[in-house]
Amino acid sequence: MRPISLISSRSLRLCLLASGLCLLPQLQLRAAEFNLSTATIADIQAAMNSGALTSEKLTQLYINRIEAYDAKGPKIASVLFLNPNALAEARALDAERKTKGPRGPLHGVVVIAKDVFDTADMPTTGGFVPLKGVKPSKDAFIIKKLREAGCVILAKLNQSDWYGQPANTAASTLGGNTLNPYDLKRIPGWSSAGTGAGMAAVFGTIGLGSETGFSIRTPTSDSNLYGLSTTSGLISRDGQMWSYITGERGGPMTRSVYDLAASLDVIAGFDAFDLWTAQSLGKMPLESYVSFIDKNGLKGARVGVLKEGWDFHSPAHDPDVVAMAKKAIAVFGQNGAKVIDPVALGIDLPQYLEGNSLPSRYERIHAINHYLARQGPEYPFKNARQLLLDHGVPNVPGRPADKENIEDLPDLNRDPEYRATLAGKAALRAAVIALMDKYELDALIYPHKLSKPLPLGPRGDPERKYTANQMSPLTGLPAMIVPMGFTPDGNPVGLEILGRPWSEPTLIKIASGYEASAKDLRKLPPSTPALPGESITY
Repeated sequence: MRPISLISSRSLRLCLLASGLCLLPQLQLRAAEFNLSTATIADIQAAMNSGALTSEKLTQLYINRIEAYDAKGPKIASVLFLNPNALAEARALDAERKTKGPRGPLHGVVVIAKDVFDTADMPTTGGFVPLKGVKPSKDAFIIKKLREAGCVILAKLNQSDWYGQPANTAASTLGGNTLNPYDLKRIPGWSSAGTGAGMAAVFGTIGLGSETGFSIRTPTSDSNLYGLSTTSGLISRDGQMWSYITGERGGPMTRSVYDLAASLDVIAGFDAFDLWTAQSLGKMPLESYVSFIDKNGLKGARVGVLKEGWDFHSPAHDPDVVAMAKKAIAVFGQNGAKVIDPVALGIDLPQYLEGNSLPSRYERIHAINHYLARQGPEYPFKNARQLLLDHGVPNVPGRPADKENIEDLPDLNRDPEYRATLAGKAALRAAVIALMDKYELDALIYPHKLSKPLPLGPRGDPERKYTANQMSPLTGLPAMIVPMGFTPDGNPVGLEILGRPWSEPTLIKIASGYEASAKDLRKLPPSTPALPGESITY
């Protein structure tokens, strides 16, 4: 990130000339540099404020990359819809900057969003063929807040199909598979796969993902990014396709902790159209999330290495990833953190998570009906039965469980199995918090996974079996993914940092300390190298 105190050589020369001073031999002038693939939001604002960059130019740089690498070149296939008005919107924001100044830290930056977030000016499909071309009635809460902050919404991204079930892992009926730009024979995570790949390939400044189970965290891990699944209730789900009423989350996926925190400052908080967010009232920090970024954030932190975090064996552990995880964990102690290794819940965590499945199993059809109820009279589907069973499009593979639940809708008020699931959820949450209390921990750390991104192919193949760590979504506790680096063959994997309820400021502090301390965490994918014009010296 470019230091705020840095003055570009051009600006300083102008100041010297204006003041009538001669060049001073002892004065060392430093040129500032903007690089698209490494620039944070702060760097973008510095370049825009200097006049070296505009939102229109920034947007065009991202469009150039999408044109070069998404449908052409390596054919990443992350973009379902590109906003045809993006450059015009960017020009308008540039004009506003000149006349009124920037609205805030996100003015003029570019967002790419998983296609579960409603955008009134673009289709929102969930990757489902029957929704091709269908526009929602209004923006999702998150999209609305980002537009108000001065963002350009550039693209809607591919994903695991929200309503259908294609034969391939992490594919959609509308867009097929998105490829991992670090390894084109592998997927970039699951449901938010398009966001992971798009951010890795530098198609936007901020990426939006969503998570029922592991669909922010795994794509973040598989795409060499920073991603945050927040405390359940911190971010509104209004206008977001969802399955998990008591736990669905949307959140940022970015290339730096700074960008993640700056995004959170805009999208977090209470929304009257999603009363689940009432839980956040009185819990959010009084200062901005960005203010908690600290290059020395590991110093004095207390973290426990969760023993059960190593117990997920499907796919089998990759020795290279195990070594990466141990090296990443060592960074904490080497930079001033107090590391208790191990700490244990004392349960078979994979078995517990399998036996106490996510409540979304019971809530999904109710959630879909709620999402459809917010749409206007012109929307083609009024309820889950029409959308999932009676859409009239031939050869669209559906989900058997959806049909069963539509025919026999679970009673969320009285269903005893659902109540038992909620009890299991509450019990695990209490146990995790108690473990952190026992050792006075700020967070638990463990590898998000101990294997590389899964290879492309049919979901039923044994080599694509994946048992994810669902502790964060079941408990509703916040989890940050940070990069651990790359395996010898160039595949990224991430470390997970799980916090207490509403501890996002602490997670940002710890993650930023890790980011500043660890080495060689990030790099451009070899399949999507820099294009001409992406570096600017000013």
